Amino acid sequence: MDDKKGFVYELMDQGGPTDNREPYFKEAVEEMMRARTLCAKANAALPDDPAYIGYLEELFGRKLDDVRILTPFICDFGNRVKFGKGVFINHSAILSASGGIEFEDGVMSAPGLRIATINHDMNERHTKYTYGKVLFKKNAWLGMNVTICPGVTIGEYAVVAAGAVVTKDVPDYAVAGGVPAKVIRYLDPKEQKE
Repeated sequence: MDDKKGFVYELMDQGGPTDNREPYFKEAVEEMMRARTLCAKANAALPDDPAYIGYLEELFGRKLDDVRILTPFICDFGNRVKFGKGVFINHSAILSASGGIEFEDGVMSAPGLRIATINHDMNERHTKYTYGKVLFKKNAWLGMNVTICPGVTIGEYAVVAAGAVVTKDVPDYAVAGGVPAKVIRYLDPKEQKE
């Protein structure tokens, strides 16, 4: 296997598989340790101590003056997360981000969001992984304790009800809920405000 810098991320972008025994995977392990360390520092700071924001800015490699993230917060691959403007992530979120996560403008989540972008191979579950990017389109709204599975897109202005487990894409303006989540109804696009 190729072990040039960034090769592991090329494999992740293609959906995998990756093998944690291969030399190229060392780069992923280093990013996981960097991310875990910065999250631990952010979570150790008091909520009114602005230092926690600095740790999260280092984690994501960007200013967060237009993004609000409340601690406690966990993310294992800060270099794989992209934010639009006006994103709000409430406390107790866990982002398993190796496959990539993108939040477009105005996305907001209640406490307890869980996002998975990685899965284990069914037969070689200890060593091989597959990936699927998760995309939240403009002004999507996620209820408390929502779980998003790999490869899912949440549409513009979509609402995901509390406790839902989302295994398939949610269309624009849809309200989805349940386990697994299903579309319950649609919002009127003309009634949505920025």
